[in-house]
Order: sequence, then C-alpha cells, then structure tokens
Amino acid sequence: MPASLPCVLTLIASPATATLNDEAAHAVRAALAGLGADAAKPDWLAPGAACDLPFDFLAPEQAEAAARHALGGLAVDVVAQPRAGRRKRLLVADMESTIIRQEMLDELGDYVGLKDHIAAITARAMNGEIDFKGAVRERVALLEGLSEHVLDEVWSRAELMPGARALLATMRANGAFCVLVSGGFRCFTRKVRDWVGFDEDRGNDLEVVDGKLTGRAVEPILDKTSKLDALLEFAGARQVPVVETMAVGDGANDLPMLLAAGLGVAFHAKPAVAAEARARIDHGDLTALLYAQGYRAAEITEG
Repeated sequence: MPASLPCVLTLIASPATATLNDEAAHAVRAALAGLGADAAKPDWLAPGAACDLPFDFLAPEQAEAAARHALGGLAVDVVAQPRAGRRKRLLVADMESTIIRQEMLDELGDYVGLKDHIAAITARAMNGEIDFKGAVRERVALLEGLSEHVLDEVWSRAELMPGARALLATMRANGAFCVLVSGGFRCFTRKVRDWVGFDEDRGNDLEVVDGKLTGRAVEPILDKTSKLDALLEFAGARQVPVVETMAVGDGANDLPMLLAAGLGVAFHAKPAVAAEARARIDHGDLTALLYAQGYRAAEITEG
C-alpha cells in the first residue's frame, strides 16, 4: 500500500464512558506527525465517543501503533484504513458473543447440568485450540434426549449486544445488505434475524426426532470456510467489491472472513483472533463499526 494513500484513523470510546477528549485526540495527531504524517485536525463524529484523524504519508498499521502508544492505555479503540470505500455495502456478522451476548449451546448445557463443561469446549474452539466441527459434534452429543421445547425456553435468555440495533438499522438505511452467518443453530439465527433486522441468516441445524434432540447436528456443519464462502457469495451475488464489505466476529471460526473482508473487525474477540484481525474493537459497543465507517452520531438510527 503506497504510504501517500489518503487514510483516516478513527478513535472510538465506549458510549457508556465517553472517555475520549481533545487532549487524547491531539496527542495522537502529534504522534502521527512525529512519524512524518500529514495529519489533519480531529473531526468529531460523536462528542466523547469518536473522532476521525485524516492523514497521509503513513501506513495504517504504523498509524495504529503510534496512536495506541500515544493513548497510554486509555480505553479507546483505534482503527486506521484508507478513506476510499470506507462505507460498506455488505455486512456479514457472527451471532453469538457478537450480535447477542450468549453462546446458546452453553446455555442449553444448563438444562443437562453441563454448562461449565460445554462452555469450556466452546472457549477452546473459539480460540482455535480444537477443531470447530468436532467441538460442535461433541457438545451437541451431550444434549441427547433434551426436549425440543427447551429451545424456546433457552431463547428467553438471549440478550442483544449493545449497539446491535443501531448497527443494522443505520447500515440498512444507507443501502447495505446485512447477513447473519453463525456456527450456531438456525432455531436461534432465525429469531435474531427477525429481532435485529438482518436480510438473511445462515446457521446449522439440530436433529430432532419425536420432539427430542438426538444429540446430532445435521451435516454438513457450517464452519470457518462456510463463513468465508458466504461473504464471497453474497458479495458476488450483489456485485459488491470485496473492499466494500465488512465482517465482524469474535471466534477463530470467524477469522478467515475477517481477513478477507474490506474491513474485518474482531469484536471483543478471543486473543488469537484479536491478534490476527486487521481491525479490533476491545472497548466500544457495536456502534464502533459505524464510527469506523465515518458515520456521525446524528446519522445513527436505533431502528
């Protein structure tokens, strides 16, 4: 990437804390200038929560590193990227621990007294320590004999991640197509799709016979390759250049699509994922994905 390509660095704090201030923004600007960048004055997208620093003559990776050093541990996220194509026309999102707070298989484990055991398997799979498909089969097997009515009961535990409604409503209002692609199950993705306003959803299916879970997932199991394929498929079908796509997720099975998207965001992600993803949000809520695209607070709608 040419160092002179016009870029922008966005500083984003959690809206709940609004810890970002002029002093921090100007410290970052000075840090960029110290590396030879032509950095403009802060352009505030949301007071206390987000601002842009347009810059030239510095690679985005260098700008991010300089900004984080200048912030000195302040709870502020940093995203640097080219200015061109910043607003995205396709969003592909993970569901669990991304759009909703819960991991639904872990919650189902509560009904068989194995929540901690299943959650431990989930954590290892999401950090890329064990095979994802094998982890799905292992966890689902522990649910054999559970009544399918439990699926509706456990759904009542689901909570939206802060900013989820705003993210979907704002991107769709501006013409983006939004897809939910999960390694979880369609009995839940369908509900989240309708709850939040996704255009489409994809997920796995639990096998049910005579009203009870058999302990098997319907093959083939959707995994990291399936998520990447979905990103490329929807981009192709809607004639959206990959640079104009955004993907968001937290687990190892999200990483291929995060690396392929125009802007792939590791959201409060597992360490192995946050270390490799091009962009990461550790402090903000899902409205951070809007600020990263240059939306201003006045443009954000709750739907």
